[in-house]
Amino acid sequence: MPPPSPQDPSTSSTRPSPIPAAAGVGLRHPHIAAFADGVAEATWVEIHSENFFAPGGPRMAQLDRVRKNYPISCHGVGLSLGTAEGLDQDHLRTLCRLVDRIDPILVSEHLSFSVVDNIYVNDLLPLPYTEEALEVVTRNIDQTQEALGRQILLENPSSYLTFTDSTFTECAFLSALVERTGCGLLLDVNNIYVSAQNNGIDAVAYLDGIPGNAVQEIHLAGHTVNGADDDRLLIDTHGDVIADPVWTLYEKTLNKIGPRPTLIEWDTNIPELNKLLAEAGKAQSRLDAISDNKGSTRVA
Repeated sequence: MPPPSPQDPSTSSTRPSPIPAAAGVGLRHPHIAAFADGVAEATWVEIHSENFFAPGGPRMAQLDRVRKNYPISCHGVGLSLGTAEGLDQDHLRTLCRLVDRIDPILVSEHLSFSVVDNIYVNDLLPLPYTEEALEVVTRNIDQTQEALGRQILLENPSSYLTFTDSTFTECAFLSALVERTGCGLLLDVNNIYVSAQNNGIDAVAYLDGIPGNAVQEIHLAGHTVNGADDDRLLIDTHGDVIADPVWTLYEKTLNKIGPRPTLIEWDTNIPELNKLLAEAGKAQSRLDAISDNKGSTRVA
């Protein structure tokens, strides 16, 4: 199946979601047995793609059992769509092999780069939002979608600085990528809040700049606050419950764009499964409320 053609951003990516607008959770090793046995009360799960790049072994065998019980989405952390020297072809081929095997409901990646001179760094590094960077990311998204034969979703990053060379806002940059490539968006609400607090951005105004029809998934996570006053910095750690201001921003997001599949990320200090599912329950209650108001339980 060929990837989608570039199209008007007002109509791009408005296809029905392959899953209900329900809350899911990130699948992490301490909980995988419960999902493999089908006893965890969750609607869908998301994996970090690179955790399952090995083609066989017990981890993949467990994933095969999980996918019999729950829809799975793939969320990549290492493709490095912002790398100017081009994508790592071995990484892309391995991702294609995984996607072909498990047929995930959604495939997503980050607006960032992680590779310099063929050296991987253990971070999702920010990009300047320039025309040159736009050309690089466009080329890499096009190549990824062509290789996969499907649309990918692009996640907005958490940021701790801004570039003086940027000529686009982040929203305008993401909108241009949607228009040029036909990709969809994964809107990380915690990242919006973290970036807004760190860089003096209006988080609600940010929502106004996002093409809502392109959003096919939402992420929520916890963050850490370091320092105070002028030294205050928020870090996207994925290691705690979701902060109240992020819940408030999530509610504003749902009121603006409607219900979307929402994923609870918890990657450090991983709690017991019931605590993780309780966070998903908080998201589900908000999804149910907005669905009741809008008369819909699926992405429109």
